Amino acid sequence: MDFVTGWTGKRLGDHGERHAARFLKRLGYRILHQQYRSRYGEIDLVAQDGNCLVFVEVKTRRSQAAGHPVEAVTRAKQTQLTRLALHYLKSHDQLESPARFDVVAVLWPDRGRQVEVRHFPNAFPAVGNGQMFC
Repeated sequence: MDFVTGWTGKRLGDHGERHAARFLKRLGYRILHQQYRSRYGEIDLVAQDGNCLVFVEVKTRRSQAAGHPVEAVTRAKQTQLTRLALHYLKSHDQLESPARFDVVAVLWPDRGRQVEVRHFPNAFPAVGNGQMFC
C-alpha cells in the first residue's frame, strides 16, 4: 500500500472510513450515511444491520505505538457518540428503533503490509441516556 505513504490526519481517517464501510458491506450491513454531521459533531458511519441501526466509530492508525485504535474511543467520546446517536434517532423519527454502537479499528501500515480491520460489534453501551440497543 505504498500509495498511502505520507497520509496523515483527516486524509488517513477518511480512507479508513471508506475501507471500514466496504468491510461492513461485505458483512451484510447497509451503509445509510458516511460522516453524518450535526451540531453535536460527526458520526463516522450510520448503518443498518437487520432491524438494528448501528452507529459506527472508525479509528484508523498506522501502528499500535500509542495503543490499539479502539482504545481511543474514550468515555468522553462515548458520551459524545451517544448524544449524536440520540439526535440522529430523534431527527429521523426513529427513537423506537433498536440501535447499538460498533467500533471498527483499521491499522493501515506503510509499504505493502496488509491492512488490518477489526470489528467490535456492540462495543459500548449508551452513556447516560437509557436503553437504545438491539
